[in-house]
Amino acid sequence: MEKLIITAAMVGAETTREQQPNLPITPQEIAIAAEACNEAGASIIHLHVRTEDGRPTQDRERFRETIEEIRKRCNVIVQVSTGGAVGMAEDERLQPVTLRPEMATLTCGTVNFSNEVFWNSPQLLERFATEMKTYGVRPEFEIFDTAMVSNAMTLAKQGLVEAPFHFDFVLGVPGALPASAENLLHLVAKLPRDATWSVAGIGRHQLPMAVLAITLGGHVRVGFEDNIFYRKGELAVSNAQLVERVVRIAGELDRPIATPDEARQILGIPRL
Repeated sequence: MEKLIITAAMVGAETTREQQPNLPITPQEIAIAAEACNEAGASIIHLHVRTEDGRPTQDRERFRETIEEIRKRCNVIVQVSTGGAVGMAEDERLQPVTLRPEMATLTCGTVNFSNEVFWNSPQLLERFATEMKTYGVRPEFEIFDTAMVSNAMTLAKQGLVEAPFHFDFVLGVPGALPASAENLLHLVAKLPRDATWSVAGIGRHQLPMAVLAITLGGHVRVGFEDNIFYRKGELAVSNAQLVERVVRIAGELDRPIATPDEARQILGIPRL
């Protein structure tokens, strides 16, 4: 198997300090948390940013400041979110792509998101893919339901995205595809040959989905964006703690951990 790529989704747009007191919010806090996750074994930081009072934002300058703080501390792959928060406009969501990060997320369809709708029309997908190609940003296809794999491959047929392709299966969001071994195997079977994939289990599904990914040859995403607990009723003390657990389990299964530069090689991203 390839070495295991661990993504740390440390912030997100939904989690609050009231829910998780250890949530990093400022650029400095996020950078310190990124360094700790990297030292624990993460090679990708999936990046959302917040305003000083903790509200989600896609502000270009807030991303720039945060990325600079991360770069001072470690060599991780920075993967910016273009999902932002539900209800944000297209122009707002696209702002961090203009900073030319190594990666950005590209959600491949509209999906019910708990009591809201995360809107991603075919025209939006085409625009986001075009912008990422223009700025030399490697997309990670965010997959919340089976049809989104086909939507990603439609972009490929249009010449808007190029191989190698990397997918992230987000499973367990209320209103989207449930987190189960059956659903994960079904999604993996739908991928084009030589594509890589990771899985992000939401809430209590984070750990079992991670273990399945390790054994199936996929990659793993953990962090406060998706899950704030270490176990039932016990808040995690840090994002790094969730990374460390995956590293321990992978070690027991003889799956070595990829460094950021090894992850770049696996994903077809030029080294910095």
